[in-house]
Amino acid sequence: MKTTLLTGFIVLSGLFVSAQINVDNGAPPSLHYKIVNKIHIHGEQGWDYLTVDEESNTLYVSHGTRVEVIDLKTSKLVDSITGLNGVHGIALAAEYNKGFITEGKDTAVTVFDMSTHKVLAKIKVTGLGPDAIVYDKFTKRIFTMNGHGQSATVIDAKTNAIVGTIKLDGKPEFCVADGKGKLYLNMEDKNAMAEIDANDMKVLRQWSVAPGTSPSGLAMDTKNRKLFSVCDNKMMVVSDADKGKVDTTVTIGYMPDAAAFDPKRMRVYSSNGDGTMTVISDSAGTYKVLENVKTQSRAKTMAINTKTHHFYLPAGEMKPLPPVRAGVEKPKPGVKEGTFVILDIQYMDITAHPKEK
Repeated sequence: MKTTLLTGFIVLSGLFVSAQINVDNGAPPSLHYKIVNKIHIHGEQGWDYLTVDEESNTLYVSHGTRVEVIDLKTSKLVDSITGLNGVHGIALAAEYNKGFITEGKDTAVTVFDMSTHKVLAKIKVTGLGPDAIVYDKFTKRIFTMNGHGQSATVIDAKTNAIVGTIKLDGKPEFCVADGKGKLYLNMEDKNAMAEIDANDMKVLRQWSVAPGTSPSGLAMDTKNRKLFSVCDNKMMVVSDADKGKVDTTVTIGYMPDAAAFDPKRMRVYSSNGDGTMTVISDSAGTYKVLENVKTQSRAKTMAINTKTHHFYLPAGEMKPLPPVRAGVEKPKPGVKEGTFVILDIQYMDITAHPKEK
């Protein structure tokens, strides 16, 4: 996850697009997304990524030193996985009934049972600052993106054994698996995309995502082989995974940190810290902004349930920072008690609900 909040906007001109693909930022009046529920969670700790188990309709939410487990059928908190240290991401290997949690402050991954939520093991990874994490079904392996170690640790999901380390040319951010043995990850400080052979555990190639800068969140249309990187300069960069080059860009909100793709509706989404969620249609190479949904300030990470078409975005009000004192570590903002919520957003067709405005 990106932790630096920018204080300005980057203005780019003379952008070069490597393919002639139409981009239309108009918004039709018949489309509307709406916050239909807010799931309140106690605590003053921050958050990062969250993950949906679509089979059980369960949501796993990072929350400082714990992972909150929410039953989405009832919108109730049903359990918490505790005793963690600096939670970032959660990956699920459902075939082994296991979840894997990155702990950045402990340079570790905690393994838990998806049925009981009991901790099964704790694995020390091979690079500093494990952050984003992904399960690759093709190789049955877990990959941690070690943000401060410029590497990825590879774990056998069945045995919990570390089977390798992939050296990277820069700071990895979010990563996706294509289901065929390749991984794609944003390289935040290189403004680039890296392609990895998940079986051989090596980088195959890397390409620039310019004009996008500081890419963080990433999603993939695996059928059409398109990658969607959300970038600091209010831009989603669309790359062709096979050609290894940028197709086009689309304007999104400010301070994005997550992207999602809905293969049934053929839409791409960006959750933005400025309090918006950008909705983009993906139709035969034409990318069109349909709506910028109002969410909440700092709601910049997101998970989607592609079966129910609900979106979940965590947000909270921050406490004022205490004064900085010489010789003392710079204080980090905390969350005001009672303000941490998970926004539940649903697509509403206002042609079917004419009273909606």
